[in-house]
Amino acid sequence: MEMVLSAEDAKDWVYKGEGAANLILAYRGSSPALLGKVLRIQKVPKDGAQPTNTSVLLSRHEQLLWGDVIELLESLSKDNLGQVFAMHVMSRFLGAKHIDSGIRVLVSKGFLQSVEINVQSHRPISRVNAAKIDTLSDSALLISDHSIFAGTPREGTSIAVEIKPKCGFLPSSEYIAKANSIKKHVTRYKMHQLLKLQHGEILKASECDPLDLFSQSKDRIRRAIKALFAAPQNNLRVFLNGSLIFGGMGGAEDKVHSREASRNFEDLLELSGVQLSTFIELVGEALHKSGVLDPLLATQKLDVLDIEGAIHAYYDVISQPCLVCENTTDAELLNHYSQLHSLPMEQSLKIVRDYLISATAKDCSLMISFRPRENGVVASDCSSIFLKSSNQVFDYKVYFIDLDMKPLEKMVYYYELDQKIVDLYTRAEEIQRSSAQSWPMNNGDNCDRKMQCQS
Repeated sequence: MEMVLSAEDAKDWVYKGEGAANLILAYRGSSPALLGKVLRIQKVPKDGAQPTNTSVLLSRHEQLLWGDVIELLESLSKDNLGQVFAMHVMSRFLGAKHIDSGIRVLVSKGFLQSVEINVQSHRPISRVNAAKIDTLSDSALLISDHSIFAGTPREGTSIAVEIKPKCGFLPSSEYIAKANSIKKHVTRYKMHQLLKLQHGEILKASECDPLDLFSQSKDRIRRAIKALFAAPQNNLRVFLNGSLIFGGMGGAEDKVHSREASRNFEDLLELSGVQLSTFIELVGEALHKSGVLDPLLATQKLDVLDIEGAIHAYYDVISQPCLVCENTTDAELLNHYSQLHSLPMEQSLKIVRDYLISATAKDCSLMISFRPRENGVVASDCSSIFLKSSNQVFDYKVYFIDLDMKPLEKMVYYYELDQKIVDLYTRAEEIQRSSAQSWPMNNGDNCDRKMQCQS
């Protein structure tokens, strides 16, 4: 019998977090079937956008793009669409072992309305102002709570870390304009930090280098993790028995990372029997030993042409004049782009499809949960790490989360954002070179002042 959540069930679900498109609830009731589960509920923007329960989930061009995945074409709701995409597309590249596609459950309007009231005071203000729960939806996605080691906090202490690795390679596409060649030498993550500084989204740029995370070098991986702890932003969160103890919810309120918060986090870790240095070593060992970053990097590298090449294939797919070419006066570039516009439709579809799959891989997160091994009991469905420095054995599990399909229409957004990021960083470098006094690229105040003087 299919599960249906009604208004009276809302009291058993508490706010756990949210992203741009979904809100996450954790179960705190007594049903054995729901213990250790979280519920992912769709949100809708507060700007008057169309509700999600439309009869057409995929546009005509998206149906053409994903025509070989019948399950996507047959999806009945957006949460079902995300589940199918993770199960039938991303698992081909990342492997089914580390993907929990969840199950779809029915929800009543009363349940969603009650949840919206209950969680209002727990949501970051910026999230509340941007979006609300889609109370017209009729279903939600039920998945295991991977911030808890074995699905339930009743099975001993568990510590989990959520990491957003971001893009782990430098592009080398021949379609990157000469003016944007900096992209071939500086990571997208580092350049994007500068734009976030200018927009006031962060107060300090992170020194994390995603290339370190994907390097397969234990020392470089550990260096990247330390940098994430120094400036977690929305790229790192830590959970103790399912409760967030470090990192933020991804709203604007998270831009201040205080020393007091760090001390409280370290105190909580120590109470659970783990030192911060041990935890950093543990996370690094898990990333290295599990090998999960290898297929993730390979999937990211499906973006062969970079957005500067893929955008041309996009306009061919939607059968519209290429606005990039219309705004380009460089004859050499236009000749170069004409090669892309002369490709067969099937090849253009593949370019765009691969780019969107890569975009999901660049934006997804890893959830790694740990549990100190006690009394030599070994779980059959997990891996283990022995830390010589602390003489401890930890069992661990790794899962990919946030594997939603990216809308085809976002291609233009990706291109425009890319140009903004590169343009700002290039101008900042020019200012730095021309300045008699050097200034650090990761100093937000200096950077903002320099850029304002030029505007």
